[in-house]
Amino acid sequence: MPSPVRPRLRVVRLTHVMPLMLAAVVTLAFAGVVPAHPESPQPPSRPGLLDDPTRYVDPLIGTRNGGNVFPGAVTPFGMLSWSPENTRGDATRTAAPGGYHYDAARIRGFSLTHMSGTGCAGGSGDIPFFPYAGQVASSPASDTGDTVYAADFDHADETAEPGHYRVTLASGVTADLTATARTGAARFTYPADRPASLLIRTANSEVGSTDSTVEIDPATRTVSGSVTSGNFCGHLDPEGRRAYYTLHFTARFDRAFKAAGTWRDGRLDPGSLAVSGGTGGFAGSGGAGRPVAGKGAGGYVEFAPGAGPVNVKVGISYVGRAGAEANLAAENPPYRGFGDVREAARRAWREDLSAVRVGGGTDAERTTFYTALYHSLLHPNVISDADGRYRGADGQVHRTRRRAQYGTFSGWDVYRDQLQLLTLLQPRTGSDIAQSLYELARQNGGIWDRWLHGAAGTHVMNGDPSTVALAGIHAFGGTDFDLRGALDSLVRAATVPTPQDLSAAGRPVLSVGQRPSLDRYLRHHYMPSVSNAWGGAAETLEMSGADFALSRLAAAAGERDTAAEFARRAQWWQNNFDSAAHPTGGYIADREADGSWVSGFTPDTGNGFVEGTAAQYTWMVPHNPAGLFAAMGGRGVALDRLDAFFHAADGSWAFTGSGGEKSELANEPSINVPYLYVYAGAPYRTQETVRAAMRQLWSTRPDGIPGNDDLGAMSAWYVFSALGMYPQVPSRAELVLASPLFPRIEIDRPDGNDISVRADGAAAGSPYIRSLRVDGRVSERPWLPASFVRDGGRLDYTLAGAPDRGWGADPDAAPPSFREGERSCRDGVGPTTAHIGDPLNNAASQSSWRRTWTASPPS
Repeated sequence: MPSPVRPRLRVVRLTHVMPLMLAAVVTLAFAGVVPAHPESPQPPSRPGLLDDPTRYVDPLIGTRNGGNVFPGAVTPFGMLSWSPENTRGDATRTAAPGGYHYDAARIRGFSLTHMSGTGCAGGSGDIPFFPYAGQVASSPASDTGDTVYAADFDHADETAEPGHYRVTLASGVTADLTATARTGAARFTYPADRPASLLIRTANSEVGSTDSTVEIDPATRTVSGSVTSGNFCGHLDPEGRRAYYTLHFTARFDRAFKAAGTWRDGRLDPGSLAVSGGTGGFAGSGGAGRPVAGKGAGGYVEFAPGAGPVNVKVGISYVGRAGAEANLAAENPPYRGFGDVREAARRAWREDLSAVRVGGGTDAERTTFYTALYHSLLHPNVISDADGRYRGADGQVHRTRRRAQYGTFSGWDVYRDQLQLLTLLQPRTGSDIAQSLYELARQNGGIWDRWLHGAAGTHVMNGDPSTVALAGIHAFGGTDFDLRGALDSLVRAATVPTPQDLSAAGRPVLSVGQRPSLDRYLRHHYMPSVSNAWGGAAETLEMSGADFALSRLAAAAGERDTAAEFARRAQWWQNNFDSAAHPTGGYIADREADGSWVSGFTPDTGNGFVEGTAAQYTWMVPHNPAGLFAAMGGRGVALDRLDAFFHAADGSWAFTGSGGEKSELANEPSINVPYLYVYAGAPYRTQETVRAAMRQLWSTRPDGIPGNDDLGAMSAWYVFSALGMYPQVPSRAELVLASPLFPRIEIDRPDGNDISVRADGAAAGSPYIRSLRVDGRVSERPWLPASFVRDGGRLDYTLAGAPDRGWGADPDAAPPSFREGERSCRDGVGPTTAHIGDPLNNAASQSSWRRTWTASPPS
């Protein structure tokens, strides 16, 4: 039986379901995304569990080795993130996407927006503030080498913690930063014997700007302005060299201005109080997707030296300056001190991180775990103002009827696990994100862009991730969104090619269509090697997963015929499986439009794939591993190939950087693969592989995240794996088991359907499951049904240091693999494979394949 429901009282939930109480709690809203969770009462203390996980978060983890996270001040899902912009001596290049690299020990500013863990050349990094211990005597735009208006720092003088960042620069200036959802507070302390200036580099977003403005009002001690930017991955293709958002800001100071001025490009104008200008880097302005050296605009103010710290509060808005001012008034009014804002930000993080409380483990394990959970809760971001207004995908102002409107969605990454984790812990937030994606698609002519920067589509990557994202959110309890409206929109996008789908603009990396070359996909039942999509074989796999997700959404909406149709389409991955691809076995391979295979195949080829190889992508059939194993030749063959995939010739682990025939657990296409051992009848292999990957690839060091964190997708993998469970089929809620890292885990969920884990033996670092009880009943199944996620429950493990090869190995105990509709296969028999490698170059052969598939289903 599931554990009894234990509802817990939280003020944030009361404000959601009892609007009449809003006025009574409005003063509690200032640090959170929605009213009033930073001030909410904490869950009761439980012996052996952490009461304050924030002390185990180190935002500097992942700031080296391509993790590309940022260490600055931010609240969960916050619009504003105040964090340093490092430099390596080139003002046109950010030191790393996200603005910060651990080894670049020089800072040129502290900007107000960031994205965590992206690739490309960065993005956001808007409105950098730089405290300068000197008088501004030349245009900062002319300082192209960051030799004057930048300062060194030492990590010994740096503090980064949830909601707070502090650093003392070599110039003697200390920058102390904290944040609310839409505002920030800073305290700049200057040497008493030196001039105290503050530069506001309005034009210097990480990848430049088309325009910016600044207005200085000495009478009210206020600086306001805006920047117009975008350009995410613009250096890769002209399609990306677009401006698609304007961020407005208002900054209020507690000190009078001794002097002020502005600059534009190479000209400095002391005494000027307004200016405009951009850096270029966009279509028609030079720079090829990066800022142009020597261009830019901004303003500066100078304070009387020796008069103590300079405090400033900043509000931002994508709607307009009035929105920025209103956000500042709502969340950071004059009577709130810096310490009050900092403490509220910490409470916001304590509330969200305390949804998962662990007992036991080492300090390093707890730090790695809670930092990963922290990184999993940074995105998507609130893009609506405190009054609910936001600027939508159509550029118009809308008003959300939800708690918040969200944007910044790296679909290709986060559809796999991050949104599932977020929704498991915060189903209402998951629902709001699902509705947000739908609203933005409606404003975008029905197109669900795969990578949103704010409200705008950037088209980056491949596949149709929004479909899987919504199905995953719904499966994990985020059901409060317009399911039927979203389903209708997604079905149309999957069946009716749009002009964008038919366009070659942006291909391959920034293809403008939601389903590029959908016409060809519907004609061939696979994506040919030459199309508008990025990677033919990879696109087939992504579309198969998206279509399976559509079948799940349709089933949830009671649309049985639609569910059945897309369940059939979800098996089109087989049309890219070449059983004779290589002497070592069959692989997913790229295919010509005439049905022939692209020549020159090797397992380590990247031809037809996206950030991966044939060997790595072949496993990417999460909804039907049994069918995949059958195509390979059976479970035994699949098991041997998994062993070879994760090991070098000498038997050592091959998790990353070991070549294209081995796993790459530093990137998303491989991260589900360790869990496939469970389907092959070797759960103990999942247990040891997952634990070894956690220990080898993740740590508390600055390089402790393996590769780009991708807005929390990789960190979410670590969190799920430390919990001992993973959503291997991202559009469903079954959880495939590894083993818990901690002896005790409590997952406190807002509706009382909590999850409790006890793991006897975990304290000794033992990864292998000897026995499991689910809600008191002995279980030999190495997976949990969707009802466990829905209802909650208790897991009691006995772990050991040696594998139990028999536990969970029975073929009947394997997780379900889905063929069509609700039917599943577990025995690895799979479909008749005679047609898998046949060319499907005409309607007759396609029809024959479909009839054969229908006539020969998996057992």
